[in-house]
Amino acid sequence: MRKGFAVLVIGVVVMAIVASGCIGGGGGSQTSTSPTPTSTKLQGKIVFAVGGAPNEIEYWKTVISTFEKEHPGVTVQLERQSTDTGQRRLELVNALRAKSSTPDVFLMDVAWLGQFIASGWLQPLDPYVQKDHYDLSVFFQSVLNLADKQNGKLWALPVYIDAGLLYYRKDLLKKYGYSKPPETWEQLVQMAQKIQQGERKSNPNFWGFVWQGKQYEGLVCDFVEYVYSNGGELGYFKNGKWVPTLNKPANVQALQFMVDLIHKYKISPPSTYTDMTEEPVRIMFQQGNAAFERNWPYAWALHNANNSPVRGKVGIAPLPHFPGHKSAATLGGWHIGINRYSKHKELAWAFIKFVESYQEQKNFAIHLGWNPGRTDVYNDPDVLKAAPYLKSLRAVFENAVPRPVVPYYPQLSQIIQKYVNAALAGDMSPQEALNKAQSEAEALVKQYS
Repeated sequence: MRKGFAVLVIGVVVMAIVASGCIGGGGGSQTSTSPTPTSTKLQGKIVFAVGGAPNEIEYWKTVISTFEKEHPGVTVQLERQSTDTGQRRLELVNALRAKSSTPDVFLMDVAWLGQFIASGWLQPLDPYVQKDHYDLSVFFQSVLNLADKQNGKLWALPVYIDAGLLYYRKDLLKKYGYSKPPETWEQLVQMAQKIQQGERKSNPNFWGFVWQGKQYEGLVCDFVEYVYSNGGELGYFKNGKWVPTLNKPANVQALQFMVDLIHKYKISPPSTYTDMTEEPVRIMFQQGNAAFERNWPYAWALHNANNSPVRGKVGIAPLPHFPGHKSAATLGGWHIGINRYSKHKELAWAFIKFVESYQEQKNFAIHLGWNPGRTDVYNDPDVLKAAPYLKSLRAVFENAVPRPVVPYYPQLSQIIQKYVNAALAGDMSPQEALNKAQSEAEALVKQYS
C-alpha cells in the first residue's frame, strides 16, 4: 500500500498507513544506549522485519542472500510481517513497547515516524553516519528531513518513496477516441462513463474507476489527494501546534465528489467503501475489469508482468485535479531504522548501508518498480528502461503532499477514516461527516497540548 502525497509543507508528512492503537510513551529518552560503532569484523545474527506483497517478500530474500554472501559472518533472519500495513505497525509497536531486542532492523511507513521518534524506539543513526563518513546528499533531502532534524538527530533513511498515481488502459482510451489521459476529475468521469458503458456490453463486471475506499489508512491517502487537488488542506501548524481544518468548504466538496463517484456517476463499485484496498484495486484493474485505477507505483511492475492480462496496455499519469487547482499525490514510502533495544546495532547498520547502496536501490527499481530513496538512481539507463515513467514523473514524487507528522497521527487517521468512510457508505452527508471529524480532531489535539 501504497502507497504521494509536496514536502514543501512545513512540519508535516504523508502516507501512509495506520491502523488502531494508542501512541505509547510520547516522550521516551532519545539518548543512545550503545557506544559509537567500532570497526571490528562483523559477525552474528540480526532479525529484519518486513511485510508487503508476496513478490516483495520473495525479493527481500534475494537481497538478504546477497548481503550474507558479502558478509559471511552475518546471518539475517527475515521476520515476515502482514501484508496489511496497519497490522505491520501494530506488530512493531507491540515489540518496541515491550523493549524487545528484536527485530533489530525494520521498515517504517513515513506516517509512523512521528510516533516512533516521539516514543524513543529508534536508535539514532548519527554515530554510524559520522564514523563511516556516510554521504546523505544522495537522498531526496525533503524526504530525508522527515526523519532528520527531529530532536537534532537522524532516525531513519528512506528506502523508497511513493506517491499516488493514475493508471489507465491505453488501448481503451484509443478505442473510445481519447488521445491522452484525463487532467481534471470531470474529464475522468466523462471518459470512465463512456468506456464503462461500452465495455459492459461484453463484460458486465467492468468499472470505470477503481480506488481505495475501505476504512483504513489508504482511504486517508486518497482523501488527501482529492482535498489538495481542490485547494483544501487537512490542517496547518501555528506556533508549533497543529490546527485541524477538516471541514473547510473545499474539503467538503472533495468528499462529495468521492461519494458521487460511487452513488451518482456510478463509475466506482459499491464495494469501494467495504473492500477496496490496494491489492483488490490492483487485481480488478489487472484482470481487465477497469479503465482507470488509483494506486501506488508498485502496481506498475505487476501490471506488466509476463502473466498480466493488461501487459503492455497500461499507461501512467499524475492524478487529475479540480478546475483551477493542481494535481496532488499523497506522499508515501518506507524508511528503514534500527531498534533502540537491539543488541546488534552495528550489524543492523551494515544491513542498512547495503539496502541503501546504489546497486540495491537500482535493483529495487528494476525488479519491484519502487521509486528509490536515492536521487542518483533516477538517471540510470537500466532503471529508465525498466521504469520509463520515473523520469517524467519524478516531480510527482518530489512534490507529493505529506500527512501530518504528529505523535498522535494514528488516532487522527482513525478519525478521518471513520467519517470519510461513513460518508462514502451514505450513512451521513459529507458536511456532517467532516463536522464530526473536525470536532474529534480538535479534542485530540487538545489532549496533546
